[in-house]
Amino acid sequence: MDVARSGEMEEEIASSSRAQIEGDRKAENRRVVVILVGPPGSGKTTFCNAVMSAARRAWVRVCQDTIANGKAGTKQQCLKAASDALSNGKSVLIDRCNLELEQRADFVKIGGERADVHAVVLDLPAKVCISRSVKRTGHEGNLQGGRAAAVVNRMLQKKELPKLSEGFSRITFCQNDDDVKDAVNTYCALGPSDHLASGVFGQKSKEAKVQLGIMKFLKKVDAPGTETSGRSNRTSDEIHLHNSVSRQESSEDSPCSMDFEKEMNEDRKEQKGQTPWENGSVAGAHTLAFPSISTSDFQFDHEKASNIIVESVADFLQKVDNVRLVLVDLSHKSHILSLVREKAAKKNIDSSKFFTFVGDITQLHSKGKLRCNVIANATNWRLRPGGGGVNAAIFNAAGEALEAVTKEQAETLIPGNSVAVPLPSTSPLYQREGVTHVIHVLGPNMNPQRPNCLKNDYVKGSKVLRDAYLSLFENFASITRTDIKKESSSDLKVKRESSHDFEKTKKYKGILSSLDVKDKFSNQHHQYGGPQSKVRFETSNSSEDAESLSSTTKAKRTVDSTKKTWGSWALALHEIAMHPEKHKDTVMDISDEFLVVNDLYPKAKKHILVLSRLHGLDSIADAKKEHVPLLRRMHSAGVRWAQKFLSEDASLIFRLGYHSVPSMRQLHLHVISQDFNSNHLKNKKHWNSFNTVFFRDSIDAMEEINQHGAAKVNDDEKLLSMELRCHRCRSAHPNIPRLKTHIANCQASFPSHLLQNGRLLSASAKSTDET
Repeated sequence: MDVARSGEMEEEIASSSRAQIEGDRKAENRRVVVILVGPPGSGKTTFCNAVMSAARRAWVRVCQDTIANGKAGTKQQCLKAASDALSNGKSVLIDRCNLELEQRADFVKIGGERADVHAVVLDLPAKVCISRSVKRTGHEGNLQGGRAAAVVNRMLQKKELPKLSEGFSRITFCQNDDDVKDAVNTYCALGPSDHLASGVFGQKSKEAKVQLGIMKFLKKVDAPGTETSGRSNRTSDEIHLHNSVSRQESSEDSPCSMDFEKEMNEDRKEQKGQTPWENGSVAGAHTLAFPSISTSDFQFDHEKASNIIVESVADFLQKVDNVRLVLVDLSHKSHILSLVREKAAKKNIDSSKFFTFVGDITQLHSKGKLRCNVIANATNWRLRPGGGGVNAAIFNAAGEALEAVTKEQAETLIPGNSVAVPLPSTSPLYQREGVTHVIHVLGPNMNPQRPNCLKNDYVKGSKVLRDAYLSLFENFASITRTDIKKESSSDLKVKRESSHDFEKTKKYKGILSSLDVKDKFSNQHHQYGGPQSKVRFETSNSSEDAESLSSTTKAKRTVDSTKKTWGSWALALHEIAMHPEKHKDTVMDISDEFLVVNDLYPKAKKHILVLSRLHGLDSIADAKKEHVPLLRRMHSAGVRWAQKFLSEDASLIFRLGYHSVPSMRQLHLHVISQDFNSNHLKNKKHWNSFNTVFFRDSIDAMEEINQHGAAKVNDDEKLLSMELRCHRCRSAHPNIPRLKTHIANCQASFPSHLLQNGRLLSASAKSTDET
């Protein structure tokens, strides 16, 4: 019997040992599932990376933003990845927002008997999360900028703090960065067989669904009819809070979307209280709201259009400060808004200066709490109401006043151009929405059922669309500069308004230096550049154009004419080219590409200008290979007019060419007779601008551009101050009267280089007609 008992005892001991060994093995292999809980910007990914870089056990990070081969995936993909990791003996970090109980439940179940399930709640202040999410770039899920701020807002309002009853064995709350560091250190130190105590740690307010002060931060309510003190000092984070948010197409397919999808469906139904942008201009910023041009009825490709929008916006914002641009569409499902948001984020465009907005462009303030002082209208070439879409909506909202003032500005519009129209204070759009100007803009048409269809010629169409946005933004900059001058005029102790005067004031330094000095956005349209009693044409530094002489001689000449500062007087040709219908008495000939006018201060018996109508082509220095066909047609027009004059006076001889650095904006070809018999030719600069290498023959310029991509520009100021020499015999003369007396009688032949290649046109020797 003792032997039997002894055998039973040994078997029990062996059984107990086997159980202990099995239990130890289970303890050694006990895995952990850590479910991170927090909105965008709370630091979930940073937490995961910190733990994994210094951990004593194997961890796998499961992130919905990158689960599908580096791209956003679904919740099911995350669940599978987590389960596979546990099966392989690894612990798991669930990097999702997980702010609601139903979003966490499936991940809690995965742990089951295989793992301890922990929650780490990154319960940082809402302002910190918003600031981080707004300012970050290159986020894996592309959740950044203004859109991210609105997401944080919505998600925090639906936050449900985790509880042990959900199935967690441990919950850690982190209220600040120090708490986060402690939690990171805890999990970094967790060895393969270590076990953390169960319970809730660090929670300060168990029932806090939305952090104290979050709604006050997100919505600032002012007393009716008053402004919040310190409004101008709002942070950029506040500006972003109500930026446009795209409704997610699927709660399974978008990063963090499962936590706020249900609320997004009601996103625009709630418009209670005031928003941080209600007063429109943030820190003095003027705002332009514009629709996507040509992508609706004109059927322009969305992918190409979105590229042009983002490029145009980025270029404009690099040159002009203290303005905002807002791309507007009616639908949350807008394809063009989605594309633009994505590309703008990749280009790192400041989302406080450019963002998208879902709403009616005629009700941005009354319905969307977004005040824009200028809105753009995607119009038709007739500039008439009707046609549906944005055009009809804006004309209807503005009332009859808009149609009346539009007719005063222009009767028609060419694709690629825009016209700014000031709204009368009696307009409903002015009174209700605070809109002071409407800019009509016309883009390219790819719809065969509409006029001027380009038949899918996207080379030309893309250029026209770029021109349209350039013209739109240029008009907006002009309006802004004019408004700022009016606002600050009472503070200026000067006799005459000028750009450098305004740059002295700190309040407006940014925008005025940008508008008046930088690149072609300083080239304002005539109606906003300053009042003029008459139209002035190209002149070569006469007493009539003393202002031209001053700007030309004082400013360093540059080949890049887009960096030239154009005074308001220098925009007369640009104004005519853009709005010929307003100058019918002046225009002698017109086509879709160019027009012909007399030089107002001719330097010879016959002196006309062939003026390009292409927006953005300011001088011969701007001309590229793609402009050669246009230059040839302008040359042909000049030849035809010269021949017309020759038929009237066979003694004349003509030369066609361009000034290396013109005194007036807009590319123009001089067709000038070589008698130089004019009272307007008064000084060296007048003479030398036509009779030195400063003057580039049209034939030569076209050949150089065609072969080398650009024309040689002789921009040395000394050329204009050279001694006076006869253009025929090259004899020197002390002054203009003596020179004129000489050339009236000089019978010498012209220099040999001018007699070649058709540079001169006479009744006996016809120039080559470049067609």
